[in-house]
Amino acid sequence: MSKPRSLALPPRTRAYRLVTARGGFAVLDTAPEGEHRGTVLLLPGYTGSKEDFLALLGPLSDAGYRAVAVDGRGQHETFGPRHRTAYSRRALALDAVAQAAALGDGPVHLLGHSFGGLVARSAAWTAPDAFRSLTLLSSGPGRVARPQRIRVRMLRGALALLPKERVWRATRWLDSRGEEPDVTDPPEIVSFLRRRWMLTRIVQLSSAGRLLRRDRDGTAQLAQLTVPLHIAYGDGEMVWPVAGLAAVALRTGAHHTVVVGAGHSPNVSHPQELAGRLTAFWERC
Repeated sequence: MSKPRSLALPPRTRAYRLVTARGGFAVLDTAPEGEHRGTVLLLPGYTGSKEDFLALLGPLSDAGYRAVAVDGRGQHETFGPRHRTAYSRRALALDAVAQAAALGDGPVHLLGHSFGGLVARSAAWTAPDAFRSLTLLSSGPGRVARPQRIRVRMLRGALALLPKERVWRATRWLDSRGEEPDVTDPPEIVSFLRRRWMLTRIVQLSSAGRLLRRDRDGTAQLAQLTVPLHIAYGDGEMVWPVAGLAAVALRTGAHHTVVVGAGHSPNVSHPQELAGRLTAFWERC
């Protein structure tokens, strides 16, 4: 999960419901400053939302890119059905393809953070012509590290047995001892995080967690993609083993970015640097 440090919308940003062939999705859509150089679709991670990209939208817009961050099916402000089949890998991939089409800008750059990378990989494989490039941000094609697998398994078990509010309190306690143990969140951020958690469907959390824990090694499939590929992560990444991510970049010939000093969410901690790395890659495309 990414945790935004501010909820202020960047200039030229609209919050609205994007209507697609597969339903409506809550989005933050930031128009480019000056010449329009391209459009990027941003998919959030597990327990995350479109707000995970708030700090990144402005720098991308300043560089001339239309940046659209989306709540996936069942996430935060996007409706989600109660049946588990609606959250299969293929269903979520088709959602991303429909979102790209609904933006009306032709092929778009696709970026998936963490669990969003799993969805983005499947979308690019399903409909490569819909995308100009694929960036996996803090996301691997193989299994997450063992501590994260254990945490996801515990979370899924807790959601099956306990009230959602109680699980929220437990996850807050764990997060306070995680990536930023000495940081105290402002009240408005705590309120937002709780609201996001309570609005996100339990079936979405459970299904996404199952996909994360069972994700197969898709390196060979990535190597066969026809769209340009970018592997990006912080040198302090802890959800996927850093050595494994570097190996994937080498095996696939992907453009490779390591953000020094960043953890699992360079989109929050290093938005300016990350935006520069992303736009440099997109210019090469």
